[in-house]
Amino acid sequence: MYRVFEALDELVTIVEEARGVPMTSGCVVPRGDVLELLDDVRDAIPAELDDAQDVLDHRDELVGKAQHDAEQGLSKARSDAERMVAEAQHEAERMLSEARARAERVLAEAQDQADRTVAAGRKEYEDLVGRAHTEADRMVQAGRANYERAIEEGRAEQARLVAQTEVVQAAHVEAARVLEAAQAEALRLRSECDAYVDGKLADFEDLLAHTLRSVGKGRSHLRGPAVASAAAPFDYHD
Repeated sequence: MYRVFEALDELVTIVEEARGVPMTSGCVVPRGDVLELLDDVRDAIPAELDDAQDVLDHRDELVGKAQHDAEQGLSKARSDAERMVAEAQHEAERMLSEARARAERVLAEAQDQADRTVAAGRKEYEDLVGRAHTEADRMVQAGRANYERAIEEGRAEQARLVAQTEVVQAAHVEAARVLEAAQAEALRLRSECDAYVDGKLADFEDLLAHTLRSVGKGRSHLRGPAVASAAAPFDYHD
């Protein structure tokens, strides 16, 4: 580059010192010297300037190719984004379907367990009530038998001691006491039986309430992810 500037300075000096042509603004310069300096300038110009000129000449081609490559890259990016969105949506639908199936299975199992629990509780209640009634009837029958036996014994004693009024009255009093005691015992047993049955039913009620709460929580948990998945938008930018 130094030789370029030196040759240009020499050309300027030659033009400035050249002999002028009368009546014109032209001048006479030594052709050989000027051509030699121009050759020096041409030889001294770096090859990078030629490369730069080639780049300028092919600028439109390079810009077009770069734009084409950019459009292809953008098209591929859009295609990949659409594919990824479709795959994500498909995966979300699959997971939602599996969650629904799992929740329905859990709900069905809970319902079946509740039905079995109710059936078992009802059977136990019927068994307890049946045994209680049987025991109460037995006690009543025993009381009646005791009463009748006491009456018979009283009558026999009355017949034997017909003349002894106080003995007969005592027999009636004893018979009434025995009957009253039998009836009181029967009522006590019936009350204990009812209390036991009521306790069992309360335990069964607590178990059934716990089962229903578990089913409700399972349904709420199922509705929660489904609503969140349906409400979440896909964020897409070009």
